[in-house]
Amino acid sequence: MTTDHQALVATLDLATKVRLLTGATSFTLHGEDSIGLAPMAFSDGPTGVRGLKFTGGEAVALFPNATLLASAWSEDTAREVGEMLAEEAERQQIHVVLGPTINLHRSPLGGRLFEAYSEDPLLTGRLAAAYVQGLQGKGIGACLKHLVANESETLRNYMNSVVSEEALREVYLLPFEIAVDDAQPWSIMAAYNDINGAAATEHDHVNNEVVKGEWGWDGLLMSDWFATKTSAPAALGGLDLVMPGPDGPWGEALVADVESGAVPESVIDEHVCRLLLLAERVGALGGPDAHRSWPSDSVAPDAPSRQAQLRRLATDGMVVLRNEGDVLPLTGAGTVALIGRHAVETVCMGGGSAQVNPPYQVSIAEGLGAAIGDRLTVVDGVEVRERPLPASRSAIRDPETGTPGMRVEHLDADGQVMLSEHVDSADVTTGWDHALPRPTEQLRLRAELVDGGHVRLGGLGTGRWQVSLDGVDLGSADLASSGADPGEGMFKPPHWTADVDAAPGSLVEAVLTILRSDPRPGPDGKLSTLSHVLASGMGVKSLVAGPVPPPSADVIAGAVEAARGAEVAVVVVGLTPEQETEGTDKTTLALPGEQDAMVAAVAAVAGRTVVVVNAATPVLMPWADEVEAILVVGLPGQEGGHAVADALLGAREPAGRLVTSWPAADGAAPAWEVEPTDLQLDYTDGTFVGYRGFHAGRADAPAYWLGAGNGYGSWEYESAELVAASAEAGGAGADSAPTVAVTVRNSSDRDSRELVQVYFQPTESDQPVRLVGWATVAVAAGASASVDVTAEGRLWRRWDTEAGGWGTPLSGGELLIARGLGDIRATLPLA
Repeated sequence: MTTDHQALVATLDLATKVRLLTGATSFTLHGEDSIGLAPMAFSDGPTGVRGLKFTGGEAVALFPNATLLASAWSEDTAREVGEMLAEEAERQQIHVVLGPTINLHRSPLGGRLFEAYSEDPLLTGRLAAAYVQGLQGKGIGACLKHLVANESETLRNYMNSVVSEEALREVYLLPFEIAVDDAQPWSIMAAYNDINGAAATEHDHVNNEVVKGEWGWDGLLMSDWFATKTSAPAALGGLDLVMPGPDGPWGEALVADVESGAVPESVIDEHVCRLLLLAERVGALGGPDAHRSWPSDSVAPDAPSRQAQLRRLATDGMVVLRNEGDVLPLTGAGTVALIGRHAVETVCMGGGSAQVNPPYQVSIAEGLGAAIGDRLTVVDGVEVRERPLPASRSAIRDPETGTPGMRVEHLDADGQVMLSEHVDSADVTTGWDHALPRPTEQLRLRAELVDGGHVRLGGLGTGRWQVSLDGVDLGSADLASSGADPGEGMFKPPHWTADVDAAPGSLVEAVLTILRSDPRPGPDGKLSTLSHVLASGMGVKSLVAGPVPPPSADVIAGAVEAARGAEVAVVVVGLTPEQETEGTDKTTLALPGEQDAMVAAVAAVAGRTVVVVNAATPVLMPWADEVEAILVVGLPGQEGGHAVADALLGAREPAGRLVTSWPAADGAAPAWEVEPTDLQLDYTDGTFVGYRGFHAGRADAPAYWLGAGNGYGSWEYESAELVAASAEAGGAGADSAPTVAVTVRNSSDRDSRELVQVYFQPTESDQPVRLVGWATVAVAAGASASVDVTAEGRLWRRWDTEAGGWGTPLSGGELLIARGLGDIRATLPLA
């Protein structure tokens, strides 16, 4: 970069500089013509680039979720995804994509795990670095999130993560460090939580001493949305940018802090310099001639080339956990009974800020039906949700235009309509997406029912609901979030419904009065920006309109009948955005509803049973030994149904491997609790996160280990030898780490891909086993191939808490060559 940022900053007065350090709107920053700074636009990621509207924005590509992409264990895949997201960002004129999410899968109950890569810091860090390289290689900024120790959602805005410095350095900061060293991300997002008593947005040790100091990182540190709690402490603690805007804790308060001497103006100048460096990197600095030009020929989200990419990426990460008798792939010409709510309403993305508005979503029923035609019988499954779904786009139409979706009117305090708009979905947000002359006091949602019958009508979201059908009042309710977390209003909305009979074309009208209140302290006793957010009535509001679910017993009886009459039964089960979402954690790994009973009933009568798991994170499978095959398909994105069909039929091998160990029972994990006690969550597992703790006996063996998966091949490990190693067998640097040569043979009659994993087991009893390297290799049926795996030197480092630095590297021990730690194929001692 050649621009003298300090000289530009010197031309600005204090108020202007401070103004630049808080967002202009929910997802944009201020520009400043006097220094050639254009406004910058941010967008949520990483499942897609949603754009500047939280709901109801333009159609954008919906990618497979992060754990599914990570299950390919491929840096090339992560880099390709980054490049694709950059193209999505360019089409929408977005400068920075808020991703990747690189917190770890510490507890399997974490609600946001679907958005993060894995339980392992090395795998997470390398995939993140490749993603950043792909995104920034096309001039779009990446944003690593969330710094740091943000592995759960319960009371995330108030809780304190208590983590040893050893675990912080060796585990939770490591993915950030790898991505910073290997890819130089242009921005990082500070988390909601506190770490060891200090808020992430003002954590001097992490932000200034480690990330900006030791690592020498020169990027911009922004807050998570509404996470900033203070003025001077945050400014001094390394935070560069408060989001969102235009309001927040800085502004006049930060100007006053500088004028009083509480914050040196040089600190403000440094923050602005980092902002200008980001602007220069993304093409928003230097005047109009220097600003980036956006392409006019971007790939559409539903273009054939994009469809093919998304379909391939989804299949590549799918994991075969069981395949007795080589039931998969389904290569015969027999009949198939496809059973389950997730088959007909496939969950293609998780909940929260990762949600996007895709051009379409292909269900498994649609994808498999397109592939095998009339050989397929489809049967709906048991109910899987506690909360009703918003009306599907196909179930409602705008009464004014007749197009799918609904009519939304924003009314002010006098009942005047400020905005009347068509919304493609059944969702609308308040206090987020619209710039209106006056606050919205009421929303009027109107839609005609495409189909009639026995239907469930109502509303989702906080406020006072009044619902009518063809002018006849159905009832009303005042709905409020049950907890203190502001995420509940957005991601876990309360609901009210009524079951009625309705004719096709009936008009549903829901009038929602926004209930505002005085700000109230949070559970930490403090009155924060979040308190004002809660009081404002901000949130997602949705119209409910859909058929009333039938009794589970009737549904299971229908599934059994269909399974008995088919050659193969494919049962699709899974989780929903009620469990896999931002803003809330799970309480169990059990499948919701009566899905386990449905699988057991089908398996008892079917000749062959294949279970497809439509979930991104671990679930319990008490019926696993009763079925012939299990295929984990994650949240597969807009091409999900086609991708699952490709995997089931063998059109493309599902050669993925698990990125998180799956416990055998609730509570059977090295770390389980996600709910803080007195707002404190102790990271008692230390450096023994996930598979490390399982291997050390800190919990019963998992049902499936990190790295488990079979694909459609079968593998023999013919040899493994150490071909390069330093005297210290790893040392502290990557250039001194050992390399292992492994020869594998594909003993199946199908071409396949193998993942060779290398783990290091130190001799010291207080040191956990850890993944140090991996490589994939494609091998023809019956053939052998050799692959070299070079270990990562950072995994031999050991933090010396007493000395406050990296101590003597680990030495000795042994390398484990494995298909996951439940299937170790060779052991190599290190001197």
